Amino acid sequence: MSEIKLIALDLDDTLLRNDLQISPRAKTAIRSAVERGVAVTLATGRMFASAIPFAQELGLDLPLITYQGALVKYADGRVVYHRPIPLEIARELVDFILPYGYHLNVYLNDELFMQEDSPEGQRYAAIAKVPVHLVSDLRNIIAIEPTKLVIIAKEPQLDALAEDLNLRFGNKINITKSKPYFLELAHPQATKGKALATLAESLNIGAHEVMAVGDSPNDLDMIRYAGFGVAMGNAVEEVKKCARYITRSNDDDGVAEVIEKFVLS
Repeated sequence: MSEIKLIALDLDDTLLRNDLQISPRAKTAIRSAVERGVAVTLATGRMFASAIPFAQELGLDLPLITYQGALVKYADGRVVYHRPIPLEIARELVDFILPYGYHLNVYLNDELFMQEDSPEGQRYAAIAKVPVHLVSDLRNIIAIEPTKLVIIAKEPQLDALAEDLNLRFGNKINITKSKPYFLELAHPQATKGKALATLAESLNIGAHEVMAVGDSPNDLDMIRYAGFGVAMGNAVEEVKKCARYITRSNDDDGVAEVIEKFVLS
């Protein structure tokens, strides 16, 4: 195994416990890794505004991989790159999705827009801890390229919708899940793996020197990219199958365990 020089950590169900907090043990492990010269970043589907408080809590100064890799940005606001959904495709997507009647989030300039104050939207906003802009018609606000769209519904409904979206849009968009009930749509080049590769190259770090830790289908390509891909104990089976190592669950200090074992020991 090569020396680990860069660690990318998913947030929800990975670094964050089920109470959405970072454990003291994980904080200590991450800070110890940084003190040893290891670069650490977050790689999340969350908005930048939702991810930055965790980076500040940990004292991280690398660009954060947010929106599934669509936006890579420093804490001070400098943008490394932004891969939003092209405007015409975004408009077509919103027109296509709204008739299904599912809750839809639209993200513009790192702000969250919803068409209705639904229970799904309220739960999402509580998790993300960001302000929500309620509008009468989401179609009327797509004047600039959105960074991402998220549909919230039951898993069977989203699976069927994903098939419909694939048939209609094909490779024009990247379709992934961050949770069974979150279907995320982004630019086809907006993936955690591509963003992580770009960040590693900018730091002159090879893929074999990268550790990536995650739990969900949206983590698959970064786990495959990294020389040392790690699945959480609570990860979906698809992620576990492609990982080099399976650590403990997010509620049992899985992130701390893998950093202590393979970076600090």
